Amino acid sequence: MADVTTVDLFALAPELSVLTGALLVLLVELFIPSERKQQVNGIGVVSVLVGLAFVIALAIDGSDRVSFGEMFVVDTYALVFKGFFLSVALFVLFVSYRYFAEIRTYQGEYYFLLLSAFIGCMLMASARDLVMIFIALELVSVPGFVMSGLRKFDLRSNEGAMKFFLIGVLSVAVLLYGLSIVYGFTGTTSLVGVAAALRELGDIPLLNASILFVIVGFGFKISAVPFHFWAPDTYEGAPVPVTAFLSVASKAAGFAGLLQVCFVAFEPVAHVWAVPLGIIAVVTMTVGNLTAMSQSNIVRLLAYSSIGHAGYMLAPFGVVAAGQIDVNQTAFAAVMLYLIAYGIMNLSAFAAVIAVTRGDPTRLLVDYAGLGQRATGTAMALTTALLSLGGIPLLVGFWAKFFVFRATVVAGTGFGIFLASAVVINSVIAMFYYLKILRTMWMDEPTSEAGLQPGFALNFAIAGLTVLTVGAFFAFNLFARAADLSTRILATVG
Repeated sequence: MADVTTVDLFALAPELSVLTGALLVLLVELFIPSERKQQVNGIGVVSVLVGLAFVIALAIDGSDRVSFGEMFVVDTYALVFKGFFLSVALFVLFVSYRYFAEIRTYQGEYYFLLLSAFIGCMLMASARDLVMIFIALELVSVPGFVMSGLRKFDLRSNEGAMKFFLIGVLSVAVLLYGLSIVYGFTGTTSLVGVAAALRELGDIPLLNASILFVIVGFGFKISAVPFHFWAPDTYEGAPVPVTAFLSVASKAAGFAGLLQVCFVAFEPVAHVWAVPLGIIAVVTMTVGNLTAMSQSNIVRLLAYSSIGHAGYMLAPFGVVAAGQIDVNQTAFAAVMLYLIAYGIMNLSAFAAVIAVTRGDPTRLLVDYAGLGQRATGTAMALTTALLSLGGIPLLVGFWAKFFVFRATVVAGTGFGIFLASAVVINSVIAMFYYLKILRTMWMDEPTSEAGLQPGFALNFAIAGLTVLTVGAFFAFNLFARAADLSTRILATVG
């Protein structure tokens, strides 16, 4: 393995910045009185901002950096995702401040675990080796297991954390089993090396089965059906900022790994996994949206909504074919752009929910009755986020759905048309439960006269995310350039 050099340290600077913040949180929290422990949130914010500054510096520098025996690479793909993850981390820290300041417990532990999980997210973006991808995946998952159970005296939290842990351990076993067989056949864990070996080996039933095992392992991380059973209970029982992390950053980390595994390492055998992933995409979006319609708890509703969006993001995988570079690049770009748009609008929705639920994540939809009269700003922000999640024009969610639809249609196959039709039909179904929430907020009589006091940090996050949700729609040229960048990123990664 290559020696660590100054170049390696510069490449690792974003991760090292966040790691420094995580360690400082644990240390400083020991010496702060209990009534002021929420101030450690500021350490996390500063470390994330420093990490973002290093990402910008690496982008300006423009040089690709290969470290640790080509296992860790900083290129355009890595920088795009690192910038995304650090931006998400910043907003999650903002929405966490008031929540954990009110419950007054586990603040040092929470911020340490949260920052550690985001280090795993950033490592996933730079991983170019199956072993590194696995390490990054576990660094995201293990803190998530603990954070989801921080409400220790709530049975729902205990149940959700236990389901998350047990299903997570099972998925890890399946993933490792698949990786071990892939390594046995190919003799390498390098993504590019695996791809080269698969071109030579051809179709081998056991090898094909192992590839499906690997994809099943990622299916748990992105909460795709039928690996989604943990998500609704875990989202409901976890502290709401943790739910926001799981639904956006954790899911995006899973997709960041799956993109590389499928579009680079397993691209020569796309015929093995493309159609199964397309079928899983349709089932996932359908189950997620239909189940969300019957939910009376807004956190569970957003959990099933998140499952549905995982289906939309999986749809472009279904049209990938070995050697069809243009089709694959379009699919790759669609998934990347959807991830970014989804992160903005879903975080915006959870920020508004946190403002309403505060320390209690068990609020029912009926508790949102008349929210437009009690807290007009928060209601407007939630309305904007929900309409964007539904793909309504003038909001960023429209472009997300458009690029997914284009990616499935451009393949020119009957299966691609089927996937595009499923995306459209499910988008219509989703609008029913999004509009149900809007009707409750704006048309029902309020059940309480009490207003909301989210605090500066949460208000800042809500306002910033709402502006991004609206403003990104009008940045069509930016999206077009991002799509072009994504196709060049795929060529570089591969």
